Amino acid sequence: MQKPRGGVDFASLLSIRLCAAIIAASALEPRVLTLRFREESEALPSGPLEVEHRTLEKGLRAWVARQTGQKLGYVEQLYTFGDRDRVECGDAPSGRSLTVAYLALVREAEPDFAGEAVWQGWYRYFPWEDWRQGRPGALDRIEADLLGWAREAPGDAEARLRQERLGLAFALGSPSWNEEGVLERYELLYEAGLIPERQRDLEGAPFAEGGEGVGRPMAVDHRRILATAIGRLRGKIKYRPLIFELMPPAFTLLHLQRTVEALLGVRLHKQNFRRLVSEQGLVEETGGVSLDTGGRPARLVRFRREVLRERPAPGLHLRAGRRALA
Repeated sequence: MQKPRGGVDFASLLSIRLCAAIIAASALEPRVLTLRFREESEALPSGPLEVEHRTLEKGLRAWVARQTGQKLGYVEQLYTFGDRDRVECGDAPSGRSLTVAYLALVREAEPDFAGEAVWQGWYRYFPWEDWRQGRPGALDRIEADLLGWAREAPGDAEARLRQERLGLAFALGSPSWNEEGVLERYELLYEAGLIPERQRDLEGAPFAEGGEGVGRPMAVDHRRILATAIGRLRGKIKYRPLIFELMPPAFTLLHLQRTVEALLGVRLHKQNFRRLVSEQGLVEETGGVSLDTGGRPARLVRFRREVLRERPAPGLHLRAGRRALA
């Protein structure tokens, strides 16, 4: 293979990094494990693929343990991010960086690490995604700005296309909000120039405070990676029992429901939720009770692992875009 002019092997300038969106959840709030990146933003744990890493996943687990002290449980590959001119945390500005991103699920624990690993609520980065208390206030300003962006499109055809995209992603003019469309909503905000990462990427400027309700920025494209992870998890818990990777060994049905609601950012109908869990055969009683209910003792249940052998898609079978008041 002939080398480029000047004898430079551009393939040697390609760097491959591994990045983890590590998720834990409680009945109150889903959390993501972050690291402080300089002073202006936070980052996801990441590091370069090294010669001693036998596989990508082993390399990822090694970097997470080194940076945060967190031992990973469930891990799945999300996507490879490799836009031209992207620069990862710690990389030199020259060359091209590919990042293989992963979704990891753990039962929350304080990182055993004397560094800057911190659990943060994920709605800190996506405040428009939490509908548990009704329509998020952040959407009022966001939607007004997005509609202005659509009106400023160069030409009627582009304006109609932007309006259509906004309608699908943000449910403008529709009562049906698709909680899985996290990445699509983030990408629209980025394209419209409403979040700090856009100005940074276009102008090379340091982060400035974003507009009202647009969430905390993250280093590089880590907020895009986190949006991908949230959308993936919200979709998969409907047809795979991933929710139980986040639950303690024994829990109440109310704890399970509140955790699912925290992840989806919606409220679910109590009786319908319990009927779905019962019909799918996902849990079994332990014989114990919880007294931490503020009222009558509640029965403790656990994940019934036999369901994994009984059918191929043992999830909660919740419908996207459908919400019921508790």
